[in-house]
Formats: sequence, structure tokens, C-alpha cells
Amino acid sequence: MSGELTNARKKLAGVSSLLKQKKAMPAVQAVYDAVVIMLRGSLMKSEREEFQELLDSTVHILNGDKKLREDYPLIINYTHGEEKVLMEVLRELLKELQEKVSANAQGILKAMEKRKKDSLEQGQALIEKGDVPEAHFMFNQLIRDFKDDTELRAEIADKFIKAGLYKEALSYLEDALAHDPNAIFLYNRIGIVLRKMQDFATAEKYYLKALQINDKDEYLFFNCGRLYYDWKKWDKMAEAAKKAIKINPNFAEAEKMLKFANKKIG
Repeated sequence: MSGELTNARKKLAGVSSLLKQKKAMPAVQAVYDAVVIMLRGSLMKSEREEFQELLDSTVHILNGDKKLREDYPLIINYTHGEEKVLMEVLRELLKELQEKVSANAQGILKAMEKRKKDSLEQGQALIEKGDVPEAHFMFNQLIRDFKDDTELRAEIADKFIKAGLYKEALSYLEDALAHDPNAIFLYNRIGIVLRKMQDFATAEKYYLKALQINDKDEYLFFNCGRLYYDWKKWDKMAEAAKKAIKINPNFAEAEKMLKFANKKIG
């Protein structure tokens, strides 16, 4: 037990430093853990009295912390011998602090999402005005701020796709794929862009790579079939349609694709 008591003393001794670092929750958690150790142990009278004095001074430190008082305005009362009561108060305080941290995190997340949405809309407006370089500048700044957001890169690419700026869209999609090589939707999206650019051979490579990752997606086969339609590769178009229908026998558009391909094959 002496080892645990030493640990508890260290926890109490570190509370002041944690508060100075604006780490209120770890500070309160340290006091709570120390009280648990005290209640769990069989302390001699002198040890208990020493521990109670330490708790006295530590609770005083908690009550004197301005930032903690802002988050939890109630005074923490402690009477020797009522450590269980103190433990419940500390548990309630930890709950309050956790809720505040969660609320702050949600607020930050909402603000970040709003900034992202606003910047995407502003970039879209710049593209519509024909100011593509400025749109690139804004989007690239957004990517620097949200560097791990693959979806964001795809959303930016969509803005350029809608404007018929396929080369610009391809750049963002390839960047997104570099960050998430297993994102099938990116292979599909790149395939669509390359198809519109009439780079059929490269588009096929991306579709085939996507199908290596997931060969149970009827829409992936269907989009591959659309590539072969543009490329006028009727045999491959028919094969892609058959595979889409095999996965989903009720896929009406794939049925139409197969009939069209077979008609072309003769």
C-alpha cells in the first residue's frame, strides 16, 4: 500500500502545476484518484491525518483557481472524515468539465464545418465568374487547413467537373486518391472525368483497379460499361452490363445497356 500512497501524494502534489497549465480536468482527476486510493487503503492514524491535511490544501488550491471557478462556480467543501462526500463532489465536477469540453469541441467542429462550407461556396462563385486561379488559391488554402479530409478534395473536384474543367478536377481527385488509395468512389470519379476527357485507356485502368478492390458493385460495372460505350468497345460494354445484371438482376439500365451492346455486336 505504501507504493500507492506515494503515488497518491504525487498526484496531489501535481495539482497546482496542472492548473497553471490550464489542465483543469487532469487536476481534478488527480485529486479524485488520490481520494480513491485513500479510501481503499488501510491507513494508520498518522497517515490518514497527513493525507487529510494534503487534501485540505489541495481543495483550497482547486477553489482558488479562477478558470475552474468559471467552469464550476460552486465551492468544493471538504471535512476530515467525509472523503466519500468529497469523492462524489469531484465526480460531479469531472462530469461538468467533460460536458463543457464536449460542448466546446462541438462548437469548434461546427465552426470548422461552416468555414469549409463558406469557402466551397465562395470558390464555386469564383469558378462561375471565370476566376479559376483565385478559386485554386482559395481551395488550396482550404486543403492546407483540412489536410486529412479526402472528401473535401472530392467536393472541390466536383466544382470543377460541373464547370467542365476536367483537367483541374482530375488534379484534385488524384491528390485525394494519394491520401486514400482504397477509396473506390475516387477511382470511379476519376474514371468519369477521364471518360469526359476522352482518355479512355487511362479511365479503363482506374475502373479495373476499383473492381480489384470491390467486384460486387453493380454501378461500378455499369459506369465501366458507359466508358466502353463512349469508346465503342461493344464486346466489353456487353460484358460489363452482364456483370452488373448478375449482381442486381433488377438493374433496368444495365439491361438496356446489354441490349444496345448486343445490337451493335450483331
